[in-house]
This record gives sequence, structure tokens and C-alpha cells, in this order.
Amino acid sequence: MMTMLHARRRLTNTVAFALSALVTAVGLMFLGWILWVTLERGISALNLQLFTRISAHGAEGGLANAIVGSVFMDLLALLLCVPVGVLAGVFLGEYASRSRLGSAIRFLNDILLSAPSIVLGLFVYVIVVVPSSQITNGAVSFSGVAGAIALALIGLPVIVRTTDEMLRLVPGTLREAALSLGVPQWKLTVQVLMRVAASGIVTGALLALARLAGETAPLLFTAFGNNFMTLNPLAATASIPVTIYHYTNDPNPAMHAIAWAGALLITLLVLALGLLARWYLKRNRITHD
Repeated sequence: MMTMLHARRRLTNTVAFALSALVTAVGLMFLGWILWVTLERGISALNLQLFTRISAHGAEGGLANAIVGSVFMDLLALLLCVPVGVLAGVFLGEYASRSRLGSAIRFLNDILLSAPSIVLGLFVYVIVVVPSSQITNGAVSFSGVAGAIALALIGLPVIVRTTDEMLRLVPGTLREAALSLGVPQWKLTVQVLMRVAASGIVTGALLALARLAGETAPLLFTAFGNNFMTLNPLAATASIPVTIYHYTNDPNPAMHAIAWAGALLITLLVLALGLLARWYLKRNRITHD
């Protein structure tokens, strides 16, 4: 009886392992295919002109204005969402970890985390872009600031979840030791817990930035796009994802090549941020150990 049961369990384990390996191989195959096609078609248009000319030049242009716009909006979005997200995560992890309020906030944060980005873009369009048009005599006021706000709403739940999880992973004995010495709660949180969880929080911010770098839909409603270089945060601002979207709708193959080069730039940026996050987390774990 025991032999038959053992054989059945071994068979079940073998089948489950084989199916898992098969699904993983299929996923990696499609991922490798996508990366190969992006690299093959994008590297041909990856040249100095791509970084020095603007998209107004068409097939002879580049992505200089889109790169500047994307960097501006992504960094501004991080400046908006990181402080708020870290403070909210600290509140959840330290002050409302087991309360009903904390559970409700986590539930709402999960909803925001899984919300379609186009919905968040439409929300910012209604509360920021449309009201600002009343100041500009009825003209729709697309702007880089509005795009950054939309991106900040996308990155905010990532920061909140990461900060909350990192603080909850800190051993309770560390809190008890600090409180037994008479350390106030705020000083415990700022000088002890935040230092221990800093590597995880920074990693979460880098992963949030990687997600923001490829968002297109919310920027169509907020920043809209611009074929010229602009440093005015209150003007319509170009971005790499939106420029790729417009270039792919053009029948000119040269424009498609520039779009593939932009896709390659975003892919390399996401890859670099992922590797940087893993390196930073590993480095700080070794330091703490």
C-alpha cells in the first residue's frame, strides 16, 4: 500500500515538474523571440542621429526631444510618488499593520496597482488637463506636469507595497530591543527600521521607474506629445512611448526603424534598472550580514 502511494506521489511530482518546465520554456521562448526581434530591428537605427535630432525631422530625425521629455516626466513622477509612497508604506507597516484601516488601505492600494493605466490617464485628464484649459482660453492644456502626475499615480502603489512589505520583513526583536531602551517610536522608525529596509525601498523605486518608462496610454491623455524640443513643463511634452506609437502608424519604413530603435532603448533601460535593483539589493544584503 505504501509502495503504491509513494509511486503515485513520485508520478504526480514528475508530471507537475514536467508541466512547470514546459510552461517556463514556452514563456522564455517567447521572451527571447521578442528580445531578438527588438534587437535585430532596432539596432540598425541606433546611431548618433537618434540622440541629436528631434522627431520633427521625420524619417531623417531622431528621438532627442522624446528622450528629454521621458527623462523629465519619469524623474518628476518619482519625486511625486516616492515620498508619498514611502510615508504611506511606513504608516501601513508600523502604525496600521493589523488594523481594519490598514487592511482597507492595502485593498485599495492593490486595486490601484492593478488598475489599467489608461483609466489613470483619463482621470488626470479630467482633474488636471480640462480645468487648466479654462486658464488658457479654452485651449486644451496638455503638459509634461500632467503626464508626470499620471505616471506618479501608476508608480505610487508599487512604492507603497514595497515599503510596507520591507518593513514587515524586519525582525520584531529589533523593534523590541530599541523600544526596551526607551527609543521613541518615530526615532525607531526613521533611524532603525528605515535604514534596515532602505535597500528594499530603493529597489522598489527602481522597479517603479522601469514600469513608468514604457507607459503610453496615460501620456496620450496628459502630455500628448510634441515634435519639437521643449523645456517648458507646462507645454505638451514628447516621450519615447508616444513617439513610438505615432511612428508605427506612419507608412514610411524609415519611421518604423526609428520606432524599433526607441523600443530597444526602453528595453535596455528596463534591463539596466532591473540589474541595478538586483545588484543594489544583493550588495546591501551582504553588507548587513
